[in-house]
Amino acid sequence: MNDWLQRNFKTLALALLWLLSLGGVAFLVRRPAQTPIEIVLPPTATMTPLPTETPTPAPLRVHVSGAVLRPDVYVLAPDAIVRDAITAAGGFDAQADQTSLNLAQPLYDGAQVHVPSQVAEITPPPVGVSAPVATPTLGSTNLSDTTASNPLAPGVKINVNTASLSDLEQLPGIGPAMAQRIVEGRPYRSVEDLKKVKGIGEATYSKLAPFVTVQ
Repeated sequence: MNDWLQRNFKTLALALLWLLSLGGVAFLVRRPAQTPIEIVLPPTATMTPLPTETPTPAPLRVHVSGAVLRPDVYVLAPDAIVRDAITAAGGFDAQADQTSLNLAQPLYDGAQVHVPSQVAEITPPPVGVSAPVATPTLGSTNLSDTTASNPLAPGVKINVNTASLSDLEQLPGIGPAMAQRIVEGRPYRSVEDLKKVKGIGEATYSKLAPFVTVQ
């Protein structure tokens, strides 16, 4: 046995080395591959656009006159129409001529809505929506010296708290601009409160007093 080992020692050694080499190769081949490292970037933050601010439309100031229950200046919504103005003034009175108005007509700031009466009016303003009366410029005729084109009948008095612009213009010494100031100064507790209106002095007041009332 020893002789055989001595004779085949080199052969056995080579065979053992070959087996070891073969085992190493097989181990490397069967070794699982490493999972590659993946770098995940954080999501990019996006800016949310801010909502655009929409300006709020301004309310409308509308003068309602004529055959309504409460003629006056009213503040209405920006999208108001003629019907809204008449509703704010208490609706039509018994003498109103409702057929001559376009209730769906849009309004604008400073407009006048005049409701005609079935009874004949003295120099009425235009029916429906009309522009406000312009204030006279420097150099125009003094309003306190203006004489009414249609003087009132004896004993007739105008209620300055409810009268329309056209009614106020029938008063002695009152023109369109002064009538507008009287409307803007409402309500009045007494006739003497008219002296608080710009442009009405003692001389003008003395002409007005016999023809006006606050009731």
